[in-house]
Amino acid sequence: MIDLMTLREFVWGPWLLCLFLAAGVRMAARLAGDLTRARARGRCGALLTEKCADNRRAGGSRAGGKQFLTSCTALAATLGTGNIAGVATALTAGGPGAVFWMWICALLGMATAYGETYLGIRYRKKGADQNWLSGPFLYLSDGLNKPAAGCCYAVFCMLAALGMGSMVQANSIAESVSLLAPIDPAAAAVVVTALAASVFLGGIRRISEAASVLVPVSAALYLVFGGILLLSCARELSGAFSQIFAGALRPESAAGGAAGYGIRAALINGCSRGVFSNEAGLGSLAILHGCAPEHASPGQQGLWAMFEVFFDTIVNCTLTALILLCAGAPLQGPETGSRLVASCFCAFYGPAGGRLVAACLILFAFATIIAWYYLGRQAALWLAGKSRARAAVLVNLYTAGCLLSLFTGCVGRLETVWAISDIFNGLMAVPNLLALFALSGQIRAPGCAEPENFRQERKRNETKK
Repeated sequence: MIDLMTLREFVWGPWLLCLFLAAGVRMAARLAGDLTRARARGRCGALLTEKCADNRRAGGSRAGGKQFLTSCTALAATLGTGNIAGVATALTAGGPGAVFWMWICALLGMATAYGETYLGIRYRKKGADQNWLSGPFLYLSDGLNKPAAGCCYAVFCMLAALGMGSMVQANSIAESVSLLAPIDPAAAAVVVTALAASVFLGGIRRISEAASVLVPVSAALYLVFGGILLLSCARELSGAFSQIFAGALRPESAAGGAAGYGIRAALINGCSRGVFSNEAGLGSLAILHGCAPEHASPGQQGLWAMFEVFFDTIVNCTLTALILLCAGAPLQGPETGSRLVASCFCAFYGPAGGRLVAACLILFAFATIIAWYYLGRQAALWLAGKSRARAAVLVNLYTAGCLLSLFTGCVGRLETVWAISDIFNGLMAVPNLLALFALSGQIRAPGCAEPENFRQERKRNETKK
C-alpha cells in the first residue's frame, strides 16, 4: 500500500519548490528583457497607452464591470484560509525570518502568474457551451501539441477541486461555525451544500456575482479589523521588521517561508495541508481569467494576475504575520494555525475577536469553494470537446460530485483527503510549469507588441467571430 504522507512529501519536496522558483526567475527575466528593449526604443509607454485606449473603445464600462467580476473570481481562489492559518504555521515552523522568504517567493510568483495568465488568454477559445475556455490544458494541447499532458492537467484539476476545493474547505467552514454557535455538523453540511448548489447551478454569471460580494466583504472585514489591531501596537512594528530581517538567512526560516507562502497550513514537519496560497504556478489563474472581456489583451490580464498575487501575499499574508509578531503571540506555544491568530484578536477585541476570525475563515473558505468549482467545471468542459451532450453530462456529474464532497467534508475527518489533495495540486503544477518554460518565448511584457504571426492569428480569430 502506498504511504500517502510519504508520497505527499515527495511531490511537495525541494525539487518542486525549485521548479516554482526557477519558473518565477525565468518569467521575471523574460519580462525585464522585453521592458528594457521597449524602453530603449521609447515605445513601451506609447504602446501601453494605445492598448488601454483600444480596450476602452472596445468594451467601455461594460467591459470594466466584467473585468471586476473576473478579478473577484480569481481572488476568490487565492484568498483562502492559508492567509490566516498558513502564515501562522510558517512563523511557528521557521520563525520571523520566514516572512522575508514569503515576500521573495511572492515577487517571483507575480512573474509566474503573469506568464501563465498571458498564455491562457493567448490560447483561449470557445467551449461547447459557447463560453470562453482558458488554461494550461489549452496551451499544453494547442501551444505544445501535447494533448495527453492537457488531459492529465484537466483530470488533476478536477480531482483537486473535489478534494481541496470542496471537502477541505467545507471542513474548515464546519470547524469555524462550531466556534460561532453550537451547531451540529450535519446541519452545517446541509446549509453549506444548499448555498453552494444555488451558486453552482447559476453558471459562471452567478459564480462571478457571488465572488464579487464575498471577496470584497471578506477582505475588507479582515483588513479593517486586522489593521486596527496592528495600529494599536504600532510601536512594535520596528521590532517586528528587525526580527524578520535578522532571521531571514537562517535555514529553518527559509524552509518555513516556503511553507507559508506555498502551503495553506504547512509544508514542513509532515504538516503540509494545502496548496500555494496565491496559486501562482498551479495554472488556476490562467483558467479563472478566461472569462475576461472579449477584447482583453493577454498583457492586461497578466497585470491583473500580478495584482492578485501581490494582494494575497504582500498585503493579506503580511498583515497576519505582523499581527502575530507585534502582538507577541507565542510562536512555540500549544496553539497553532488559525487558533493562534484568533488568540491575538481575542486579546484585543475580547471574545468577539475569535468570532471575527471564524467569520473571516468562513467567508474565505466559501469563496474558495465557488472559485475551485469553476476551475474543475472548465476542465470538464475542455475534456468534453465540442460535444454539447458530453459537456452537459460531464458538468452534471462533476457538480453532483462537488455537492457530495461538500456534505462529506462538513461531517468527516479529512487527514487522508488533505494528503490526496496536496498530491493532485502538486501534479497540477508540474505540466504547467514545464509549459511555461517551453512557451516563454511567446510571452510579452505589458505594452510590448506581440510577434507578427500572433497578431495575424488574432485578427483571423476576430474576423471569424
